[in-house]
Amino acid sequence: MCKKIGILGGTFDPPHYGHLVLAEQVLDQTEVNEIWFMPTNVPPHKKNEGMATKEQRLRMTELAIEEQERFLVSDVEFERTGPSYTIDTIEKLQRAYPDDTFFFIIGGDMVNQLQDWYKIEQLMKLVTFIVAERPNDPLSYAQKTNPSFIYVSIPQLDVSSSAIRERVKLNRSTRYLLPENVRMFVKENGLYE
Repeated sequence: MCKKIGILGGTFDPPHYGHLVLAEQVLDQTEVNEIWFMPTNVPPHKKNEGMATKEQRLRMTELAIEEQERFLVSDVEFERTGPSYTIDTIEKLQRAYPDDTFFFIIGGDMVNQLQDWYKIEQLMKLVTFIVAERPNDPLSYAQKTNPSFIYVSIPQLDVSSSAIRERVKLNRSTRYLLPENVRMFVKENGLYE
């Protein structure tokens, strides 16, 4: 059976309710059947100082999604060394799952940065981008009318992994920002302190 699979990449360091709301809204507003959460190995645009290990990020992502059967975790990016480029991942997935259709989920803030992505023209021929539009980050008319993109409206949740790491470092509460099992994993493993 051909599936429509949304790929949600990120460091997930840690995964939080913003990620989960985004994925749920994509399921609700599009024809996507599943969302694959794909923790990156070495993000090309980030330094890995102070990051949880890839195994810890993978485990936190598994914990975060365990209540939604249409959410899955993929460790395909961990099989590579060096920088992790989206085009390489999508080509590998299409070889492994030739009958499935892949969509790549990004935030509206990333639309203007796509021209800087590695082999973006080739990537846009392989996947359809699903763009999350947030209330405080409105997209221009030109962006909204681009036929290469599918747009979904996402409730505003002002939460980020970097802000959560900073809160942990300052010994401030992260309750209701993270799924409870992820919050306990962070605490029990002394992450970000």
